[in-house]
Amino acid sequence: MEIGLASCTGLSILLVDACRGVGIPARVAGIAAWTDRNGNHTWVEIHDGERWRFTGAAEHDPNGLDRGWFAGAAAQGVPGHELHAIWASSWQSTGDLFPLAWDMDDRSVPGVDVTHRYARPKDAGTDSPRLLVRLWESRGGVRIAADASITHDGHTRSARTHADPDDINLTAEFDDPGVRPLRVHFVVDGQERTALIGDEHRNGTVAEVYWNELALSRDEAEALARARWEAHAEAIRSERSGELAEGVVRAAGHEMKILRRDFGQAPETGRSLWISMHGGGGTTAQVNDQQWRNQIRLYEPAEGIYIAPRAPSDTWNLWHRPEIDRLFDRLIESAVVAWGVDPDRVYLLGYSAGGDGVYQLAPRMADRFAAAAMMAGHPNDADPAGLRNLPFALFMGADDSAYNRNAVAEQWGGRLAELQAADPSGYRHLVRIYPDLGHWMNGKDAEAIPWMAGFARDPWPDTVVWRLSGPFHSRFYWLSVPEAEAAKGRRVRASVGAQTITVNTEDFSSLELWLSDALIDLDRAVRVIANGQTVFEGTIPRTEAAIDTSLRARPDPAMVATARLIIAIPRPVADVDDGQAPSSE
Repeated sequence: MEIGLASCTGLSILLVDACRGVGIPARVAGIAAWTDRNGNHTWVEIHDGERWRFTGAAEHDPNGLDRGWFAGAAAQGVPGHELHAIWASSWQSTGDLFPLAWDMDDRSVPGVDVTHRYARPKDAGTDSPRLLVRLWESRGGVRIAADASITHDGHTRSARTHADPDDINLTAEFDDPGVRPLRVHFVVDGQERTALIGDEHRNGTVAEVYWNELALSRDEAEALARARWEAHAEAIRSERSGELAEGVVRAAGHEMKILRRDFGQAPETGRSLWISMHGGGGTTAQVNDQQWRNQIRLYEPAEGIYIAPRAPSDTWNLWHRPEIDRLFDRLIESAVVAWGVDPDRVYLLGYSAGGDGVYQLAPRMADRFAAAAMMAGHPNDADPAGLRNLPFALFMGADDSAYNRNAVAEQWGGRLAELQAADPSGYRHLVRIYPDLGHWMNGKDAEAIPWMAGFARDPWPDTVVWRLSGPFHSRFYWLSVPEAEAAKGRRVRASVGAQTITVNTEDFSSLELWLSDALIDLDRAVRVIANGQTVFEGTIPRTEAAIDTSLRARPDPAMVATARLIIAIPRPVADVDDGQAPSSE
């Protein structure tokens, strides 16, 4: 009574108490397990002075007593059966028990077997098979009401699902035509979706259908993805605008100050964003502040919002600490929402220690940026494999020998050239080693800016190479790997072509594919081959659930997936000639 909510049993007890309170004999009745469907039910019997009558406590019938949706199902009761008989509760000992479906070990309530009073006459015939359907908003969500229909052999059968707080036993019920698979059509607030019912739902087994998992058309999915992003953006716009107006970004328990300069006119598609990381590190806050203020003056794009963030720490590794990834993610999302930045035109660059950060951040966050440029930095343990779809430039003075920076830059240039030779459509790069220049390149490195501006991000590239490093990111372009299996150095390569997704990895047992019509035609069958074996073949539905999950995991309007598929990865098959497993590349 305090929360205004109860099951059929709670409501039956309440109605029995109310009846008794005004002198009407009443008792609880019900069945512990239906014979022709899932679940159980409790209702009320009242005595009218001549005989016992029944009514639903959760779903009374305004036409009077001895009516209810459950009457037909109760007619299938089995006399004397603990689970399948219709039992009424009793105050006096009867020698029988009223089964408590929620606690079958409790034998304390006497019962009376009243199954015979609900049975149909022998000449009443039998019911045709029934198809029972409940419609839920989502898994773990609430039930929703919808007009439902099935069409078979030119005949349409209609019913209606029930919303909370109607009794859980109430379902949409159809004469079952017996064919499988069977399509059930739903209409909710003018939106239409269809569920496919399989062989597992026969003979009264309730088909639990989830609205947000029902297939969408391409137009519906794209419209819903836009609407969801717009709703998300509207929800955070005020907060993010205020945060950026303060000149600060906050995430992961850290705070990052920013300086801003604007250049040129905003294109219709939105501003570009340039994130430029300062040098310093491993020194005093005063020195790092000086480097930060200098960074905002170093480069001038023809168009865009040019940002110099202040590293939140003064340690030597100030741009490849775990919090940087989260801060940059929030900075980019905030800029898209509050400043109208084009998410496909975000650029990353940095000088000296900032260049160290570019080496580290670009490969592991490549799917956020359109291009990246490293100036006078050192890669430490970074690896270029993840740069397959991110144009990458290196600028270095030939005499910048501290920490062997110049030699390492040349080596990286060579590695990028090798990667591109093996994969000509990827690993675009530019390398400039300036003769007779040291750590300061006299501004020549500014040629990076127009080169970078010539690129836009492809959020749905046909090939992805992911080598895990640093903080774990749950998604890289259209791939996700199990967090439990995430470890530095593990890698996967995946590509799309001719409606086939090909995956190669020696490091993971499963993989999640985030898909969109921007990547593959979801109206047609898709084949997935992993380590040389076909692991999936069929259509992959666009769903509301995929859209919402994608947006929560990566709030990026250009990367909203409309479908998702989890695949098991078989172990690589050994080559029959030399016994060597195929390379993950």
